[in-house]
Amino acid sequence: MRTAIYPGTFDPVTYGHIDIVHRAAELFDKVIIAIANDTNKETLFTLEERLALWQYEAERDEKLRDVTVTTFTGLTVEFARQNQATALIRGLRALTDFEYEFQLALMNKKMNPGVETVFLITRSDYSFISSSIIKTVAKLDGPIRDFVPENVEKALRKKLKQKKSEV
Repeated sequence: MRTAIYPGTFDPVTYGHIDIVHRAAELFDKVIIAIANDTNKETLFTLEERLALWQYEAERDEKLRDVTVTTFTGLTVEFARQNQATALIRGLRALTDFEYEFQLALMNKKMNPGVETVFLITRSDYSFISSSIIKTVAKLDGPIRDFVPENVEKALRKKLKQKKSEV
């Protein structure tokens, strides 16, 4: 069985992420969406909230029914080893993503030679979308419905409203 890990922060999940998982699921027997706990990014959503957002999408999207959604702590390649994965899925939006992703792939390969990094090019419809941009647009009350699922939009607006009231 060919298992792939799709790791990320997913803060929040976007249609671009979902598209990558759909395509990975066609290439691999098993895909695990692995939501990173250890990240050098400051996240808006907690780990549990990010997990719940992905799980909701996996339950309602027939193409994601066989995908596993979980969290992990530590090195991605160690998580891959623990799950007998042979590949890490990474989405590329633009040339600017490539340099970082290339370095990461080489480091992962050095730490675990048995795991390949598979780059999937984001569909042009989603090439400009990032979780950071979505959060910025939402913070400024801009439209995000075309970029994230409805449950993510609601959760994001609610979270931003809570953050605003805390200030």
